[in-house]
Amino acid sequence: MRPKTLKVHPADNIIAALDHLPAGSEAPWNGSVIRLAEDIPLKHKFAENDLQEGDEIIMYGVLVGKATRPIPKGSRISRENVHHQANPFEVRESHFQWAAPDVSRWQGKTFDGFHRADGQVGTRNYWLVIPLVFCENRNIKVLQSAMQEQLGYISERDFSVDIQSLIQKYQGGAGPEEIMETNVLMSPQDLRSRRVFPNVDGIKFLTHDGGCGGIRQDSEALCRLLAGYLTNPNVAGATVLSLGCQNAQIPVLEEALARIAPDFAKPLYFLEQQQSASEREFIAEAVRKTFAGLIEANKAVRQPAPLSKLVLGLECGGSDGFSGISANPALGQASDYLVALGGTTVLSEFPELNGVEQDLIDRSINQDIAAKFAHLMQTYSLRAKQAGSGFDMNPSPGNIKDGLITDAMKSAGAAKKGGTSPVTDVLDYTEQIVRPGLNLLCTPGNDVESTTALAGSGCNLIVFTTGLGTPTGNPVTPTVKMSSNTGLFERMNDIIDVDAGTVISGEDTIETKGAELMDYLIQVASGKALTKAERLSQDDFIPWKRGVSL
Repeated sequence: MRPKTLKVHPADNIIAALDHLPAGSEAPWNGSVIRLAEDIPLKHKFAENDLQEGDEIIMYGVLVGKATRPIPKGSRISRENVHHQANPFEVRESHFQWAAPDVSRWQGKTFDGFHRADGQVGTRNYWLVIPLVFCENRNIKVLQSAMQEQLGYISERDFSVDIQSLIQKYQGGAGPEEIMETNVLMSPQDLRSRRVFPNVDGIKFLTHDGGCGGIRQDSEALCRLLAGYLTNPNVAGATVLSLGCQNAQIPVLEEALARIAPDFAKPLYFLEQQQSASEREFIAEAVRKTFAGLIEANKAVRQPAPLSKLVLGLECGGSDGFSGISANPALGQASDYLVALGGTTVLSEFPELNGVEQDLIDRSINQDIAAKFAHLMQTYSLRAKQAGSGFDMNPSPGNIKDGLITDAMKSAGAAKKGGTSPVTDVLDYTEQIVRPGLNLLCTPGNDVESTTALAGSGCNLIVFTTGLGTPTGNPVTPTVKMSSNTGLFERMNDIIDVDAGTVISGEDTIETKGAELMDYLIQVASGKALTKAERLSQDDFIPWKRGVSL
């Protein structure tokens, strides 16, 4: 029989409910029992001992809040009796030693990827069509309508009508009866078999609301982000549409691109509408250039690559009280496996590292890296407060309802995605990943702004853990979604790829689920498995404007 309670860390003074525990029932604990003073909902926590006003609340071995009034033993920890509190942090000398996990299971294994001229290896081969300014969004949609289906790219939620087969039969002399008996519905599989460019996984048409207005820094950041997408190993080349008068000028993007990839060698076409004879000619030229680029992109073929070429983004969203117990630690285990194999992992969402900064500082490979992380966290926190907000306001209503009642509690669980390996680099938004090992990337806690940034900094895979469910995906980077609980996996199986709820039920350990995830990532990286987000064309893309976004 699976346990009904869990104490995550020996230093904790609260206990997690792995099942609904009714008031008056007795929860077996530490050779004795705790009589519950009230209902403890699934995923919530209760006090191990009597707590007084001002007492610290400890979970995951760290401070996650303080009691605002007395909390009797066996009572629920809630927003009514606890407020957010996090430990301070400082840059200090550290003697961190990492015990890397056994990775003999994957030694010598490879994945089949697209090798780029700069030495990176893609897990997909996409062509991008992107606007420099929101004024071009309509033209992006026109191009998508004109090209995507005819070239064989639709999602599995869509279908296509094969009018051409009817035309051919009619022109061959078929009458109404034969026409009426013809199947005209084409599945995504049928359409994929007709792809003109079989080695190109798709054309991704991005839109956004930036590039002009606001402040110049936002347009400059947008150009750096787009440059990161152009250099992402999953991208073969791009068509870029410009209006002409906007802040995000073509030279600004070219400068950003030259800064991060001075030897950029992918096909890249710029078109400026205000220099075109007409909108029709502008669209026609974009179609011609995109088609020409696809011819070049189609020359790429998958070839074996070492697992050290994988760059894995670590993301969570729609978190619940089980996220930090099952899905996030399992992802952290996979992160440790990949790092031990020479690969790269990237932990983002800085508002959700509040309270665990000291651990990450102490794991940094040198004090310069630690100091950069501390500075970014302090600056972000200050800007949030100046805007009348703060990290303490990060938990969403869904988080709170499902047991994550303070930002520090949410953060302590979210940080488990980063495993236990050393921090080898710290990156500000749009900075590029250059060092193997665990990187920290400054992004907001907003799911899509963060996944957008992970791909923009160079991730060729993303794992997105969730306890409440989200359809999130990314246009260029396959996004594997892993549920923290089996109920979610069963309810939303059309959008969730992996179930970590088996850790809660006791069928798996963190180690076995992490190994399972690692095996699946190799399949996804090789193109042998498509994520649910890919099948549904869930191409979420939201650049971060550097105002406060929690």
